[in-house]
Amino acid sequence: MINELRAANNTAPFPPPARGVQVSTLRRHMSRLFLRMNERMWQRLPAVLRKTGPGLRYGAFLHDLVKLHSARRQYHGTFFLRNRPELDLLCTIADRCEEGATLRIGVVACSNGAEVYSIAWAIRAARPDLKLIVHAVDISAQVVEIAREGKYPVESQELIGSDIFERLSESEKRQMFEYQDGWMTIKPWLREGIEWHVGDAGDPELARSLGPVDVVVANKFLCHMNPPDAEQCLRKVARLVRPGGYLFVSGVDLDVRTRVAVHSCWTPVPDFLEEIHEGDVSVRRDWPWRYWGLEPFDRTRKDWMIRYASVFQVGGNTQPSDTRVDRDKVVTLPLQADLTGIDSPHHP
Repeated sequence: MINELRAANNTAPFPPPARGVQVSTLRRHMSRLFLRMNERMWQRLPAVLRKTGPGLRYGAFLHDLVKLHSARRQYHGTFFLRNRPELDLLCTIADRCEEGATLRIGVVACSNGAEVYSIAWAIRAARPDLKLIVHAVDISAQVVEIAREGKYPVESQELIGSDIFERLSESEKRQMFEYQDGWMTIKPWLREGIEWHVGDAGDPELARSLGPVDVVVANKFLCHMNPPDAEQCLRKVARLVRPGGYLFVSGVDLDVRTRVAVHSCWTPVPDFLEEIHEGDVSVRRDWPWRYWGLEPFDRTRKDWMIRYASVFQVGGNTQPSDTRVDRDKVVTLPLQADLTGIDSPHHP
C-alpha cells in the first residue's frame, strides 16, 4: 500500500534492506537467543561443575560473547567498603610509612565518593598519625558535587544507584556518618585532606595537574569502556603513580589489564591477591552474564599471578619478599615497596 501511494506521487518505493544489514541483524538475534538458552542451562549446572576446567573455559567463551554483544556505559553508583581486602592492603601499605609521614593517594573515577571516604576511614582509623592527602577525580561535575557534599539519602536515588550502605555494619555507619532527617552525612574528620577535581582519567594533563602520587586507585570504570580505549586510558592513569608507588586497578577487562601490566613491566603485589579478586561479591556473581562480571580465580593458569593481581608496583626495583604479621594474620609484604620517597619529618 505504501509503495502504491508513493508510485501515485511519482516517488520511488522503499528499497529493501541491504543484504549485509540483514545478515548482521540475524547474527545478533541468533547470538542473543544462544546466550539466553545457555544462561538457563548454566543456572541449572551444579556449582562444582562450573568450577571445573571445562566449566571455566565454557564460561569464558560465554563471557566473551556477552562482551561482544553488550553496549557499555558508565555507572555512578557504588558501595561503601565495597572490597574490604583491598582496604586491608591499603592499610598495610600505610603501615609501612614512618610516623607523621604524608601519604598521597589519587582516586580516579571517584564516582559518588563512597570509595574515597572508605579509603580515608580505613587509613585514618589504622594510622591517625599520617597526613593523608587524597585527590579525587571524576568526569561528571554533578557526581563530584555529590561526593564533595558527602550527604546521602537513606533511600537510594537514581544517580547514586542501589543501597550504598548495604555493606556497612551499624557500628561502621555510626563511625562514618551523622544521621538526620533521612540523610547520612560524612563526619568532618573524614573530609579532611580530600581535594575534589572534575577531570577525564584519559587526559594527559591530569598527571601534570595532580603530580605524582604514592598510590593511585582506578577501580570499576575501565570495564565500561571499549577495550582499546580502556587500554589507552590505563596507560595514562599509570603515569599518575610516582616511581615505586602503587596502582590499584580492578573492574577492568582482565585481558586489557594483563596486556598493559606485562608490557609496562609492572610488578604484581601478591598480598591479599586472591582475597581482593574475590572481595567484591557483586561482580563475581555477575560472571559470565554481564560484561563487567569477574571470572573465578583459577590457579591452574600459568599467568594467574599477573592476571588476577589487582595491585601493582609501578617502577622501582624488584626485590624478594619478606613476611610480617599484620592485623593478627600473616601476610607477605613485597620488599620492592619503596615508600622512602613519602614525605616525613625524617626525610627532607
